[in-house]
Amino acid sequence: MLKLRTILLSNYPYYLILILAIIITIIRISYPEKSKYDISTDTITGTIVALSKKDDYIKITLKAKEKILINYYQQEKEIYNLGDKIKVSGTLTKPQRRKAENLFDYQRYLENKDIYYIMKAESIKIISKNKKIFYFIKQKIINRLNNNSYLYTFIIGDKSKLPKEVTTSYQKNGISHLFAISGMHITLLSSMLLKILKNLKIKENSRYLLTAIFLLFYLSITGLSPSVLRGVLFFILFSINNLYYFYIKPINLFIITLSITLLINENYIYDIGFQYSYSISLALIIMSKYLTSKNYFLGLLKVSFVSFLISIPISLYNFFEINILSIFYNIIFVPYVTIIVFPLSLITFIFPIIIPIFNITIIILEKVSLLLSRIDVLTFSFPRLNIFIYILYTYLIILFLKGIKINQKKNFYPLIILIIIHYIYPTFTKTTYLKMINVGQGDSILLHSNNHSVLIDTGGIISYLEDTEYSLVTSITIPLLKSLGIRKLDYLILTHGDYDHMGEAKRLLEKIKVENIIINLGNINYLENELVKIRKDIIKGYEGLQISCGAFELIQLNEEYQDENTGS
Repeated sequence: MLKLRTILLSNYPYYLILILAIIITIIRISYPEKSKYDISTDTITGTIVALSKKDDYIKITLKAKEKILINYYQQEKEIYNLGDKIKVSGTLTKPQRRKAENLFDYQRYLENKDIYYIMKAESIKIISKNKKIFYFIKQKIINRLNNNSYLYTFIIGDKSKLPKEVTTSYQKNGISHLFAISGMHITLLSSMLLKILKNLKIKENSRYLLTAIFLLFYLSITGLSPSVLRGVLFFILFSINNLYYFYIKPINLFIITLSITLLINENYIYDIGFQYSYSISLALIIMSKYLTSKNYFLGLLKVSFVSFLISIPISLYNFFEINILSIFYNIIFVPYVTIIVFPLSLITFIFPIIIPIFNITIIILEKVSLLLSRIDVLTFSFPRLNIFIYILYTYLIILFLKGIKINQKKNFYPLIILIIIHYIYPTFTKTTYLKMINVGQGDSILLHSNNHSVLIDTGGIISYLEDTEYSLVTSITIPLLKSLGIRKLDYLILTHGDYDHMGEAKRLLEKIKVENIIINLGNINYLENELVKIRKDIIKGYEGLQISCGAFELIQLNEEYQDENTGS
């Protein structure tokens, strides 16, 4: 036992474990698995492992030879449950790739979860009902959530039901981490369980064992998300370390946790939640002495500051912006969510009668977040650059954090210089490009030259089957503009008033500054009239448009047409 403790106290075994885990991860990423199905496959039999329903639309994750996403507009009134074995007939399609450069790639996202195909189902036949206790319990838990989006979020880690506008505000305010079950939630949950078991006079070893078993079951319920996996693994390792007095350093426990996570699934490395969770946790462990404070809010401010700093490269690479005010927002939201909302969600799950009280706390949360998200004074957008710039960011941030520990403030200057250069970079690049933005049925064309930008049409989804909360501008246009370093449009030219060409114009004006708007010479229809109410300076027709992008000639007769396309 003494020899074992000596080995465990050394740093080298942990470094070796991490190096081996990284090598294995690189090898596995270099030789990715391929689908076991052919795109011509029209019938698949498997087990339902995830299920969501909205009206007649059902989305199923089916575990067969591999996971398949099933989209089904239900005709019959059949009830499907987790664990049911079903036979699905339909058409396989590849998931959509990203709709514009630098943006979210849905196909890559699903492939990282070992999902290669989506099936549009024509019929579903139940072969056998669920007989497994795990799926039975998980289904009971889901039924008890009563379709409450925040109970889904805090109990099983499913954020998909949250309103998109609110989710966007959480992201912009830098508090979206509070709505992903993570180490913080696992710590709260495990602390509550250990205290209850202690009050029941259960021995210490048994307390930790029972809590670990519960957390492992909870991990499987939440679908092995990287942040939950980190929290559970760290708790188990920390418990063993305490019970057997191994005295392993927290940093080495972190290394073991990281290594095990990568060995479980190498694709976690692409997961943004994984990147945030592990980078912030590592920074907090390294800076633990600096973060200690007798004042709760001062300590929280320090934690928020370090978390914000270390997450800058991830935020800039994926979302192209940072909000400095998020450092202070976390001082408001972290205690509110961790002390009130999250514990209350657990109590509400057990006693649904108090759901009105829980809903009041959620209304306050949403209202405050939406209000704060409208403050843009310290929100800055940055263009997407080469990956090595973000590696440099990481290095300079680590250098700065080391400087804080030894009170060496000069380490801050290189980081500030890099941020400034990155921010003003678009000013010095005189690139010219024309981009056709994928907006579906309509069109949207971006022309940029000499730091001037023109957008011709915005697009707009008109299908009644589409999600009414989905916005082309929020999901595609604005992120694309940010990633290209475009912070304002010189001109928005709307060719005509059909929804698929200008349906997103109002949303666009809410999200980005537009200097000039031009519409056609024909009759103003409803959509154009709504826009005129917002902007009184709209220009009707403009034959000789001269800007540094080039010269534009709007070819349109000054005549009236019944059809918008003819009059465009």
